Amino acid sequence: MHLLLIHIILLFEAVVNAAGTPPFDHRGQAFPNFNHGRGSSKRAAYSTCSLYEPAEQVAAPKENIWAQISPEDNLAVWNLLHDSASELNLTGPDKAKVNDNYVWYIDTVPVNKSDVLPYLDGSGPRPNSWARVIIFEGGKPEPVSQEYMIGPLPVSSETTIQKLDYPFNGGTGGAVPFNGRFFDQKRRDAAEPLLVSVMSNITDITSALLGGVFHGYDNPESTLVAAPTTPTSFNGSQAFQVIMFRLPGPASYLRPLDFYVLLDTTGTDASLYKLKGLVTNTQFFPTVADLRAAFEAGELTEEFYQPSDYDWALVKYNAAMGTRELEDRFAPQNLEVGGKRYKLDSEQKYVEYLGWSFYVSHSQTLGIMLYDIRFKGERILYELSMQEAAAQYGGFQPKAASTLYHDTHFQLGADLFPMVEGFDCPFGSTFWNVTVHNGNTSTVNPNSICIFELDAGFPLSRHREGDVPNDYGFSNLGVVKGSLLTLRSIATVGNYDYLFDYAFHVDGSLEITVRASGYLQSSFFFRDQGAWGPRIQEATQGSLHDHVLTWKADFDILGTENNLQVTEQKTVNTTQPWWPELGEFEQIALETYNVEKERALSWADNGQLMYAVNHASATNKWGSPRGYRIVPGKSNIRLSTLNSPFSRRNTALSKSHLVVTRQHDTEPWGNSIQNLNMPWKPQQDFSKFLDDESVEGTDLVMWLNLGMHHFTRSEDIPVTLYSEAVSSIMFAPQNFFDQSQDGDLKNRRWYTTPEAAGDHNATELVSEAYGINLPQCNVALQEPTIAPLVQL
Repeated sequence: MHLLLIHIILLFEAVVNAAGTPPFDHRGQAFPNFNHGRGSSKRAAYSTCSLYEPAEQVAAPKENIWAQISPEDNLAVWNLLHDSASELNLTGPDKAKVNDNYVWYIDTVPVNKSDVLPYLDGSGPRPNSWARVIIFEGGKPEPVSQEYMIGPLPVSSETTIQKLDYPFNGGTGGAVPFNGRFFDQKRRDAAEPLLVSVMSNITDITSALLGGVFHGYDNPESTLVAAPTTPTSFNGSQAFQVIMFRLPGPASYLRPLDFYVLLDTTGTDASLYKLKGLVTNTQFFPTVADLRAAFEAGELTEEFYQPSDYDWALVKYNAAMGTRELEDRFAPQNLEVGGKRYKLDSEQKYVEYLGWSFYVSHSQTLGIMLYDIRFKGERILYELSMQEAAAQYGGFQPKAASTLYHDTHFQLGADLFPMVEGFDCPFGSTFWNVTVHNGNTSTVNPNSICIFELDAGFPLSRHREGDVPNDYGFSNLGVVKGSLLTLRSIATVGNYDYLFDYAFHVDGSLEITVRASGYLQSSFFFRDQGAWGPRIQEATQGSLHDHVLTWKADFDILGTENNLQVTEQKTVNTTQPWWPELGEFEQIALETYNVEKERALSWADNGQLMYAVNHASATNKWGSPRGYRIVPGKSNIRLSTLNSPFSRRNTALSKSHLVVTRQHDTEPWGNSIQNLNMPWKPQQDFSKFLDDESVEGTDLVMWLNLGMHHFTRSEDIPVTLYSEAVSSIMFAPQNFFDQSQDGDLKNRRWYTTPEAAGDHNATELVSEAYGINLPQCNVALQEPTIAPLVQL
């Protein structure tokens, strides 16, 4: 193992002895002498510190009842479903075809909040665990994809198999028509013969236009890659595929080709599938004969061609770009040299940090979810979870124009993989694994969650009391160190790497940040299509698109009796008797009211509006409602398209900046994993959540959108940069306390200047460090390694 040794000296001491000659500043004037006050020492005690010492352990107050089902329960559920007594008539996935019944997905049913609170806050019984299962029932006379709930777990004689209908409001419960279900490997295999028959008959055309041929997804003679898109249906009554071709290799997303095949793949009988048409040169050809006629007439040409190599698209050092002076030095690092200041119950996935406490859960669909978030013992949020990561594209090409992604549809939570210490997360971070179920097996993805404390990069607070006639020009100066605990995960879903941060600030604020890196989904470049993105490579256009990621924030400010308060800053005309000469003049004033009914909301122009979730009756010492403000950060957007046929109703939760609804156990998710292919008739229609219910003095939920309008650029090559593709939001105390929560923090400095006798000219500065000495230590940084996945 390679070690990088760094001698870190974090020590402040007087430059000269108090009796010596003072040093001089840049103006040639003497600096005053410095004396340490009590609680500080001239030289901190030398010690060896290790970044890799584990965090102190703590016992969670309650069991993590939100945890996903265990690998043992997953296997037991699988065996129960395949037992003939279940009468589900299941075929093993290794033998199943589209017209068979087989298990596609096993995850966890969320526990009902109404069952959790009596357990969490009192002596109520522990809520039972249930598995969530999706079975593709292609063998039924009317084939569907059906959701089931199996429990209670562990499997026993009390365990039942029931249809999971209650969380869905689309009218068919947990059932989705066959044509609207996930286009899995079985469906791809069923449609592949038609695609191969089309492409095998035009190898001369594709060789001439594209420089390659396609004979099948896994055929070694194929020199082109076929890339289908979503959605693949509108309402489940039909199914289609829009297939784009690219050059193969690690960076195929950046090497698109000008050729598309559109297929009708309705139903379970593959013999009825048919060609809908082909597209190239922005022309549509209903049949292969039409395409061949245009080709033989010399009407089809390509002005641009993709480079045959892809080295330029890899995330590795590019010596051709030259070198930067001093960049050969090791970059700055965030190191917990004082030791870890957070405690963990790693078995229960429970965290405590300087007043904060919360539980961590994981879902194959949603990824990381946080529960029972408290600050100084008082609950702020019951649940905080990402609900959907949607992306919609635009363009004058079949794939770009029709593409909508829901990354929960592709099981975003299963795509959390090992991170690189020192680069993805700071050296010395705590790493947790996640477990992913796939059929009757489970895989451990090691080091897929990291926890670390960060220097905020700015002081939490400070003030210098100036205008004092002494050598310092102030009578006192106070500064408090800013720090935060971050819980991070990175989901690599296809081409994109989403980085999710939950940051717990020491003042009681909680911040969500999402960043996007990875490859663009790009389009072939045409000179006249600049309205949909710039040219970013030889034959590649950066496709314009939106990213909208929705969070569910189930606030429980001191309980479930909450209000959503709106405070608008307005300009008003006023007269004041002490300004008679002004008459009526304009100034700012506040208008405050509570939202009465469920509704969609927007951020105001110029930021002249504040949303705060308050307790309905509790006030602080000064009579103000105790609450938390929702503070918009970077790029708080919504989906641009409100009436697109590809996102008409299946993406309703992405179309507002924020929404307030009343909490219901029957509305655990804002979207459905099976919504993507049902834009006109979704399984879960979020707009139906808004049914005119009161949200005053009740348990309310905020749905918040983050994201980016991705104005693509050449700097997206090779991958999009986290520095620019970022969105954030914060929840901050708003009269929740009687004063700011920095007074009890000892990581601060307080400087005073005692008055000298006679001339008020202080020459000594007194510092108060409150017992927080600055450590110095030798740190051996360990070269990062990536742990392999472990199949259980």
